[in-house]
Amino acid sequence: MKLIKRLALTILTFATIVGFSFSAFTHSAEAASKVSGKVVIAGSTALLPLTQQAAKEFKKIHPKVSVTVSGSSSIAGPQSVMKGAATIGACDWDATKPVAGFNAFKELKAHKIAVIPFATIVHKSNPVKNLTTAQLQGIFSGKITNWKQVGGKDAKIVVVNRKHGSGTRVNYQIKALKNASFMTKGENYKEVGKSGEMLSAVESNPNAIGYIDLAYVKGNVKAVNYNGVAATTSNVINGKYTVWGYGYLLTKGTPKGANAEFIKYIQSNKFQNGSLTKLKFIPINKIK
Repeated sequence: MKLIKRLALTILTFATIVGFSFSAFTHSAEAASKVSGKVVIAGSTALLPLTQQAAKEFKKIHPKVSVTVSGSSSIAGPQSVMKGAATIGACDWDATKPVAGFNAFKELKAHKIAVIPFATIVHKSNPVKNLTTAQLQGIFSGKITNWKQVGGKDAKIVVVNRKHGSGTRVNYQIKALKNASFMTKGENYKEVGKSGEMLSAVESNPNAIGYIDLAYVKGNVKAVNYNGVAATTSNVINGKYTVWGYGYLLTKGTPKGANAEFIKYIQSNKFQNGSLTKLKFIPINKIK
């Protein structure tokens, strides 16, 4: 009899726990399903791997929300929001303030979402492992034209630059080149519009040099050291590597509904310490 009572008590306890868990799960699912609407993100290609991943995860939690992500340039982010073509603009600088010749979009609100490390990249076959500020200023201004001038082989340097309006370009010029001017034309000079195009241009040419955020450093390119310091997330966090910037999402005023929930998700500890870190971005709370 005692054995039967114990068995019955165990079954009752298990049923209570399962019932509670199922109830909690159902409540959570119902709460998520109430979020609906449309999120349209446009702008930075440096942030594109991040916004695309966040969109995938967000849609699983909120299946009634339509999320569209595209990338062209940072300046296109705030411009698209102002035109009403996007609900969220992705930008590699705080576009509510004037930066590097760009006017402030004072009508917008900036939401800091990530720390973006940027790196100087060359083809993997290039023997050059380190470049100084002065050497980079010389290369990107067109004053240094041969790799042998910076410890490489005897070959003309092909400079690949991002087009005006790129947030990666803004950050690289300010942080890596210390505001030195870029060359604007030349036989061995070309400009590309997106981060993916920069990657393709450098990995397809053994003599090319460019710059990109760490999320794109893969394939046949490598990041060279900057003033003797490797371009790594840990070196950004410890203050040794200085070529980085903050990434922002911009909205017209205070976001509401699905757009507010999306920004909240990308700023959450779960995403910041999960997918964001895996993609070689740095959580915003890691930099003081």
